[in-house]
Amino acid sequence: MTMQSWTTTTPVGPLSVITDNGVVIASGFRELSDTRSRLADQASAIAPAERIDGVSDAVLAYFAGDVSALDDVPVTQPGGPFQQQVWSAMRGIAAGQVWSYSELATKAGRPSAVRAAASACARNMVAPFVPCHRVVRSDGSLGGYYYGLDTKQWLLDHERG
Repeated sequence: MTMQSWTTTTPVGPLSVITDNGVVIASGFRELSDTRSRLADQASAIAPAERIDGVSDAVLAYFAGDVSALDDVPVTQPGGPFQQQVWSAMRGIAAGQVWSYSELATKAGRPSAVRAAASACARNMVAPFVPCHRVVRSDGSLGGYYYGLDTKQWLLDHERG
C-alpha cells in the first residue's frame, strides 16, 4: 500500500487529497487533518507528497478552468451497493449541470430512494472527484454540502463559466 497526501490552495480554501496507489480514497475542502480523520485506522500510513501523479495535475487543471479534468481520476470509497451506484451516477453529471436528488435516485436505479441518494451524497468522501456539489433540491435550491453552501455555489458557478 502506497498512501500519499497532497494539499493545495484553491479559491474556496485548501483541498486535501489522499490516495492509495494513485486512487483517490479521501478528499475535501478542508485541512489534511480533517480529511485524514475520515479514514479511521488507515490514517497513520499516509506519506505527504509534493504532488501525486495523475491527481495533482487534474486538480490544478480543474481550478484553472478545465472543469472536466477530474472526471477520469480513479476513486474508491467504502459503501454499500446502492451508495456505489449513486456515486457512480454522480460522476455522470456533466460539469455545469445539476440534478435533483430525485433525478439522482432515478439514475442510480431506485427512483423511490430519494433519501438514500441524499444520504450517499452526504457520505461522499471523495469530493469534488465525485461531484456531490452538482446535486440540488427539486426546487433548484442548493440543499446541503459538507464543505458549506458558499463552496458549493462557487463550484457550480466555476463550472458554468
